[in-house]
Amino acid sequence: MSLPLELLMFAALCVLIMSGVPMVFVLAGTAILFAVLGAVFGGFDLPLLGALIPRVFSVMTSETLVAIPLFVFMGLMLERSKIAEELLEAMGSLFGRVRGGLAVSVSVVGMLLAASTGIVGATTVTMGLMALPVMLRRGYNPSFACGSICAAGTLGQIIPPSTVMVVMGEVLSAAYQQAQFAQGKFSVETVSVGQLFAGSLFPGLMLVGLYIVYQLVYSLLRPQAAPALPRGADAGPRPGARELFRALVPPLVLIGAVLGSILGGVATPTEAAAVGAVGATLLAAKRVASGRPWAVWTVAIASAVLLALATSFDLRLGRDSVAIADGVAIGIATLFALLLIVGLAVALLDLGRSGVLGAAAGATMSINAMVFAIVIGASLFSLVFIGLGGEARVERLLEDLPGGTTGALIAVMFIIFVLGLWLDYVEISIIVIPVVGPFLMKAGVDPIWFGVMVALNMQTSFLSPPVGYTLSYLRAVAPPSVTTGMIWRGVVPFMGLQILAMGILALWPGLATWLPRLLFSK
Repeated sequence: MSLPLELLMFAALCVLIMSGVPMVFVLAGTAILFAVLGAVFGGFDLPLLGALIPRVFSVMTSETLVAIPLFVFMGLMLERSKIAEELLEAMGSLFGRVRGGLAVSVSVVGMLLAASTGIVGATTVTMGLMALPVMLRRGYNPSFACGSICAAGTLGQIIPPSTVMVVMGEVLSAAYQQAQFAQGKFSVETVSVGQLFAGSLFPGLMLVGLYIVYQLVYSLLRPQAAPALPRGADAGPRPGARELFRALVPPLVLIGAVLGSILGGVATPTEAAAVGAVGATLLAAKRVASGRPWAVWTVAIASAVLLALATSFDLRLGRDSVAIADGVAIGIATLFALLLIVGLAVALLDLGRSGVLGAAAGATMSINAMVFAIVIGASLFSLVFIGLGGEARVERLLEDLPGGTTGALIAVMFIIFVLGLWLDYVEISIIVIPVVGPFLMKAGVDPIWFGVMVALNMQTSFLSPPVGYTLSYLRAVAPPSVTTGMIWRGVVPFMGLQILAMGILALWPGLATWLPRLLFSK
């Protein structure tokens, strides 16, 4: 009887995760060790490791994955330039006079930051530093305040545009195609990142709605635990229309431009991410401009003129003959292109002097180095696991479960939830989905619905005590008066809301599938 190396490999991964060694080394080291053991015991063909090279090359040349550093940079630029803090302060002042209003503002701002950053850690830390002290000072129950912040911080997993969906889109598409080949279909359909964004929009908004309803009901039943801000001087000045416009409209326009261009089919996720990165840079430059806001307006006006010219005239160069109107348009476009370059250079100079550009670029480099190193390590782990027969064993186990496809789906969701306590979304997406995805999709599970369910599931596990990611992030910035037990107690109701959201999505899959079919059906 041969050794079940694939099961031992998975068990070794679970044990080594506890060691504190960086995840990329755990994944790659476990894969290499069991590849050698498999070769020694005759269960693995070492030349199969050569398949890692085209996998890495595919990651390096993937146009879709370029969206990850762009979305990360967009979020970090908004966070480092204090635009996110300004948004939180404005919403807190607007809703604060309502009982439980500060908690509601945290959920609303968490939704907006999720749509503009997609980074769980940045959102949680920002709101933990800004909102938690204010909520505690105003008499909010510490557990309720911490739970609201942690729950809002995880919205980056499900609210589009999300880096989770970018990674998952690549993996789900490959798994869906594999399932169709297994069914004998050779004219296959694909799953795009834009479809996943569209599929996650309504479930994400539904989840935010559940948060807000719970916060209002909690505040109604326990008014002393979530009091309204007092009226008068002690509450601070109520924000005027100008302050609200300045805080709310620019981020909302940026989010609308990025998400709208993807859902409208105007731009790919990568192109939209580039627009978002440039837009966030301009918003940050306008905020920190040292007496030179004209640079940002110059870029905005020049961009609008160039877009109008490009849609009205043929601006291509190198043609044998050019119409007079096109020639004039090319000259005007050249002038405005130069103005755009000058304005952008001045804006970047202001950002560089303020330290915002360097901080955002450095953090982006660190985050993306970690993400793509984990992608490569997880790819190696997945390759060896499948080579040892792990995929076939998992498929047999799922087939033997009672309840058919439903039983297999519940088992997969439970496994993903447990793994989410220790693994990040990148490892889960690249290790688990290629193994279980083809089997489930071959059994008729919709890939978009499955992707949204996985994202909600991971979001729930990131909230789960004792090792949920958001709990650690908030613990790092919470004051000493807030105990770990308070944080744990606060997130439990929100975990229940997320499980409720998964149940609703399971009963009405159309919440995730209707919009993608409407927007992307041929």
